[in-house]
This record gives sequence, structure tokens and C-alpha cells, in this order.
Amino acid sequence: MVKGYQEMLDEADRVVHSLLPDEIVNRLDDDDLVMVDIRDPRELEREGVIAGAFHAPRGMLEFWIDPESPYHKPRFAEGKTYVFYCASGWRSLLAVKLAQEMGLDARSLKGGISGWKAAGHPVESREAKG
Repeated sequence: MVKGYQEMLDEADRVVHSLLPDEIVNRLDDDDLVMVDIRDPRELEREGVIAGAFHAPRGMLEFWIDPESPYHKPRFAEGKTYVFYCASGWRSLLAVKLAQEMGLDARSLKGGISGWKAAGHPVESREAKG
């Protein structure tokens, strides 16, 4: 059976805990919480980022999370709570489902950075690299 994106989102929504921007904003300085921005670098430059967020491109997550991978990032082995976000919350919902399957304590930021901004929370600009 072939699954469409909506079915995949619905499945993820049943198992992923999503947090509203107002539930996170006062926890950004919490050492046990890591904000993870999974958007494309061009999106970061165009839309800004949540202060202190760790950038982990969606296409590299499996490799960066798995400690057995040659691309593993130690940031994902710190035993913290990871809150993933994207532009609107769809990619992060799927990414969190994956991260949970790989053993991370992960959450999704409901509404993504668009919801964050709509709630009146600040973003930092990110300059183009290179």
C-alpha cells in the first residue's frame, strides 16, 4: 500500500508530542532543551532562526543521529530533549517521528517558525555562508 504525505503526517501526529511556541519560549535557556532547525540553509537566511538553535538539515538527520554513522553529530548524543522545527511544522513532525524511532527524546514545534513568528516571538538573522 502506498502512503501519501497526509497519511504520513496523520500517523506522525498520533505519536509525536507537539509543543506550541508559548510552551517553549521561556525554556530557550534550559540546558536540557535543544532547538533543532531542520530547514534548508536558504530558508534560514531568508526567514531567520530561533536563538541558539542547532541546524541539522532534514536530509542528514538519520546520519547525524546514529552514533554508528560516520556523519554522527555528538550534539544528538547528549541525552537532552530535542525540539525540531521547520517552516510550518510538517517536516518537523515527520523528523520527530524518525528521531523518536532512533531513540531520541524529541518534540515538534507546532506551526514551525511561521507559528513562532505569528505568536510574536523573536528570530535572529542568519547570514549566508560562503
